[in-house]
Amino acid sequence: MRFINPKTDFAFKKIFGGKESKPILISFLNALIYKGHPTITDLEIIDPYLPSRVSYLKESYLDVKAKLALGQTVIIEMQVLNVASFAKRVIYNAAKTYSTQLIRGEGYFKLKPVIALTITDFEMFENDREVISHFVFKEKKRLFEYPDPGMEMIFIELPKFNKQLDQLETLTDKWVYFMKNAPSLEVVPSTMENVSEIQQAFAIANETNLNPEELKDLEDRERYIMDQQGILRKGIQEGREEGLAQGQEEGREEGREEGREEGLALGMREKALEIARQLLNVLDNQTISQTTGLSVEDIENLREE
Repeated sequence: MRFINPKTDFAFKKIFGGKESKPILISFLNALIYKGHPTITDLEIIDPYLPSRVSYLKESYLDVKAKLALGQTVIIEMQVLNVASFAKRVIYNAAKTYSTQLIRGEGYFKLKPVIALTITDFEMFENDREVISHFVFKEKKRLFEYPDPGMEMIFIELPKFNKQLDQLETLTDKWVYFMKNAPSLEVVPSTMENVSEIQQAFAIANETNLNPEELKDLEDRERYIMDQQGILRKGIQEGREEGLAQGQEEGREEGREEGREEGLALGMREKALEIARQLLNVLDNQTISQTTGLSVEDIENLREE
């Protein structure tokens, strides 16, 4: 058997966001949010598209969105590319989901907690080696929690997970292993056969269950991701080198450290603009903005050029 890559948006939504995915998503969320405890007993999978109720707010695109039986909303995003300002985007989507629960005239008591679960195929926190990081509002010095904090952010960094099949002990281990390694497997591992929801996830991920159009869509998306990873790696490296050289020159001329920093920023921006120009005929303005870190206005100006 061959399994599709759950790290692509197409496969992730098919496995966790489909009509038959409720038990799979419940097990997945219990594993990653509640350390395997059966805290979630029921949920409703809802449209992950977040249109803005306020004209000046950005629209948002998530991979899966669900409302839990107790009222909490979980927004889930699988992110393969380490694009500019991604950390800000996570906060924005969580805050927007929380704030747009109310309509005019409704009381704040109606607000329900929002949990932003983000799985990344890159390292978000390079100075920390834990696979799972859980953020909540706390007092800075004494570390007590804010009453009714409203939002939590949980990050799963797949590159930091290095357990082998014979080392998988918990439900959390098994789901993270599935996310990271499913495409490289040929059979469902025996260590996972006792978890029916993971077996169901493997069944959905089996390539033989996809029609030719779905397989082509999946291949196109994976090819696009690989191309963008190469563009970003090259752009970041060249931007750093150009910015550093320019910054050092300006720093020498002006005798200030600010010159180096400004030059570095200028070099990175020029490289981002170069990457954006290559994507104008491929992607929409919003996606190019998210990929490069440039503003939508910058992208619109490039199109006018």
